Amino acid sequence: MKLFITGIGTDVGKTITSAIVTQALEADYWKPIQAGDLDNSDSHKVKSQISNLKSQIFENSYKLNTPASPHLAAAIDGITIDLKQIKVPSTDNHLVIEGAGGLLVPLNDNDTIIDLIKPDYKIILVSRHYLGSINHTLLSFEALKSRNLKVAGIIFSGDENKATEEIILNKTKAKFIGRIDNEPYFDQNVIQYYADLFRENLQNL
Repeated sequence: MKLFITGIGTDVGKTITSAIVTQALEADYWKPIQAGDLDNSDSHKVKSQISNLKSQIFENSYKLNTPASPHLAAAIDGITIDLKQIKVPSTDNHLVIEGAGGLLVPLNDNDTIIDLIKPDYKIILVSRHYLGSINHTLLSFEALKSRNLKVAGIIFSGDENKATEEIILNKTKAKFIGRIDNEPYFDQNVIQYYADLFRENLQNL
C-alpha cells in the first residue's frame, strides 16, 4: 500500500501525520521534494519520531536550499524540477509519501504537487482547524475529484471542533481516521500513542 499524505496548506501537520502513519504500519517513508531546512528536514524529523526498526527512510529526489514554493526554490538553485526524475522507491513494504504544502503548490511552470499522485495511491488529507479551513478542505477534495482521485481518509489536526469536522465529513463522505490534538510536544512516545490509536483505521483503508 502506498499512502500519499497531503494537506490543505502549509504547516497543517503533514509531517507529524506521516510519522504516525509510518510508525503505525511500520512503513517506509519518502518525501520526494524537500525545500529548505536540509539539516533538519522532514525526513530527519520522521526518522527521529519513529521507534520501530523496520521502517526505511528514502532519500529525497530533490533537496532545495530555500524554504519556499518548490518551483521558486528550484529556480534559486538554478534547476528545474522534472517529474521524470522523481522515481518512486522500490520496496516490498508499505510506503508513506509526503507532499509539500498543498495540492496545487507549483513544482515548475506546468506541474503541481497533485501531479505526483498516482491512481493507486491511498490519499490521506490532513485538515487543520482554523478560520477558513472548511473552505480549504472542500477545495482540496474538489481538486482531487477533478483528477478522478479519491481521498481514502482524513485526519484532523488541532483541538476538537465538532461543527467543522461534522460538516466536512458530511459533505465529503470521507473516512475519518482520527484527530491529532494540539500536543505540547511530539516525541516517540506521543507518536506511538497516535500510531496505536489510528492503526486499525489505517489498515482498513
